[in-house]
Amino acid sequence: MKEVRWLKSRIETEAPKNPKKITGSRFASILGLDRWNTPFKTWCAITRTYEEPFTDTKYTLAGKVIEPKVIEYLNKVYFFGALKSPTDIYGSDYFEKTRGNFFDHPIFGGMWDALLYHNGKPVAVIEIKTTGRSEDWVDGTPIHYALQACLYAYLLGVEDVVMVASFLGEEDYEHPEKFIPSSENTIIDEFKLYERYPMFQKFIDRATDWWEEHVIQGISPPFDEKTDADILTELRKYRVDQGNELDTLVAELEKLKAELDAHADLVKDKEKRYKEITAQLKAFCETQLRDGDNQVSISGTDWEWVLTKSRRSEIDTDALEADGLLEKYTVVKESTRFAPKRRK
Repeated sequence: MKEVRWLKSRIETEAPKNPKKITGSRFASILGLDRWNTPFKTWCAITRTYEEPFTDTKYTLAGKVIEPKVIEYLNKVYFFGALKSPTDIYGSDYFEKTRGNFFDHPIFGGMWDALLYHNGKPVAVIEIKTTGRSEDWVDGTPIHYALQACLYAYLLGVEDVVMVASFLGEEDYEHPEKFIPSSENTIIDEFKLYERYPMFQKFIDRATDWWEEHVIQGISPPFDEKTDADILTELRKYRVDQGNELDTLVAELEKLKAELDAHADLVKDKEKRYKEITAQLKAFCETQLRDGDNQVSISGTDWEWVLTKSRRSEIDTDALEADGLLEKYTVVKESTRFAPKRRK
């Protein structure tokens, strides 16, 4: 994670020497048109300030399995073999060959799903989505997906865009290899770039200006404490430069924790029962307290379990708030807590 300097609702970092490109999946976010991502989160990824580690989910795994099936289906039913996938053009190791970018542009990039060819040249971009949210497509292609495909069409210099959505059920996520694309589960939305977005060049200009202002200068767009909460939490962590001595201690601590965790698993049923019996005996002792008593005890062979009654004074915060004094006499105190957290 890069070192950052905190400004008012923004952060500043050293301008990246090798920023990531504005891909189709980031384009709408930069324009403020993606409800799933924020411009700040996208800036963090592009500048390599912070990006959540990618881990496959059942959704991404299903997409990887089903997308080639959809291309085959489209080729057979609609385009009669004229579609080409990245594998057709770059080979099976296309991601490694291209490093995830099919375009030669200083700012924009990304990977299309398939291209329609005519007379040896691409004439349309095909973008394929798998989703369980058919409700998002009632009014056509969601804007953040449409802009993704349109960016690729713009970079390729073609007008035609074909958006394809396959709607999956839970069983399809569990067994994507069994999914068979058909007109019942897969829709096609065709449109032309400049008919749908006559002012598309303005989107490109806005994204270019955004790049100059935020990526080149290293100053983020504004963040929001709520919508960007997860990433702000990570950025506000300071990771210690450990060195050999701390590394040795951490390695020993991890070994001890693993041993303690293993022991805890062995006795967890006994701990559960211990807590149940303790709660029963506590409840019984509470019923035995007499006026003036401060303790009730139950004796065993080796231990004595003692219920102790105590009193303490509490501040009536509701009354203070009603009198308008709660905020005045509220003091913020800082404390620290040191505990392990499982790494992803």
